[in-house]
Amino acid sequence: MRKKEVAAIIAHYVAGVLDREAMAASFEELCRAADLVPGRRVKSLRGSLHGVITRVLDDGRVAVRPDGSGSEMISLPENLLPED
Repeated sequence: MRKKEVAAIIAHYVAGVLDREAMAASFEELCRAADLVPGRRVKSLRGSLHGVITRVLDDGRVAVRPDGSGSEMISLPENLLPED
């Protein structure tokens, strides 16, 4: 998923939609190491989903409760970014 996001950022930069600073900021956000522990607020790579980590599973996947929902979503950690 992150490779796909990087390709999209590069394509937007080449097309002139993003300036150099915005491209660099996007890369830095994707490269940040996430400390994914229960209680930590996270968002999806595109920022369309925000929620709280409820638990980390034994296989490394992460259970997230999206804002406004009572159910959990299971995600790979590389698909999530910590919220600032």
